[in-house]
Amino acid sequence: MKIGYRTLKTAIATPLAIWIAQVLELNNFVSAGIIAVLCIQTTRKRSFLTAWHRFGACMISIVYSFLIFELIGYHPIAIGILLLLFIPTTIKFNLAPGIVTSSVILLHLYSSGHITFSLVWNEFLLIIIGIGSALLLNLYMPSLDTKLFSLSKKVESNIIVILKKIALYLHKGEKTWTSKEILETEKLFRQADLFVARDSENHILREEHPYKLYFNVRKEQFSILKRMLPLINQINKFNHQADQIGSFFDQLAEAVPRDNTTEQLLAQIEEVKQRFEAEPLPDTKEEFEARASLFQLLHELETYLEIIESITTINEMHHS
Repeated sequence: MKIGYRTLKTAIATPLAIWIAQVLELNNFVSAGIIAVLCIQTTRKRSFLTAWHRFGACMISIVYSFLIFELIGYHPIAIGILLLLFIPTTIKFNLAPGIVTSSVILLHLYSSGHITFSLVWNEFLLIIIGIGSALLLNLYMPSLDTKLFSLSKKVESNIIVILKKIALYLHKGEKTWTSKEILETEKLFRQADLFVARDSENHILREEHPYKLYFNVRKEQFSILKRMLPLINQINKFNHQADQIGSFFDQLAEAVPRDNTTEQLLAQIEEVKQRFEAEPLPDTKEEFEARASLFQLLHELETYLEIIESITTINEMHHS
């Protein structure tokens, strides 16, 4: 049985809040534990936001409870009237997530039969202790850098496999790629997006997550690879031109972890394009379509290499 960080934090924050409330001899001290449970979240940003929702809603519930219970009386109908006013107010001020917590507080006030300063102070301390215990535990959030690094390596590995299979096809006409690599890589990108979003909420002051930039660029790279596949499928003449372009894909596969061969490959592609233009026109429609696909493939390769330059820049930022 695996115990997650959120479960562990809840198991610590709840008894801590109850213990502090007991030491201070507060009434309804168990409620501090309930508030702590409701405030434990998966990210720092959500923790602070949840704390604000709970605190703001509780303060409004105390004010409404005093006004309505003291004016109408401590009767079940008064609770209904209070909720009719209280819930729309919390929604208006974007405090709706705090309704459950504040309902506990207003029921405490109702059950007392008379609201005094000491009672309000008691409830205020319960709120502060419950929220404070949760925030204290939520200050620690495990880093997701290791998981994101692992995902980045898996994405790179899949891109290398696709590039090598394209190269093999252009060299020998052997089609070995399937939808497996495509679907698996798309799944990796979805996982990365979730981890990046969560980790971003744990670094509130950071403007941009470095891995967000990295995976966005890899997505563009992957998108171009997917665009290339239909072009490659149209190639059925495996001559020296196809073989040479296949060599480009071999070099790209070797360069994926480093992404440092951009200028050299761009120059080679330009030379090949010039030779294409200098050669006589194909004799048959089939040869013409094959050459057109190869020429378009060269354009896609240029776009791919331009994106690699972006990855190189990001890698330099990581190591600076």
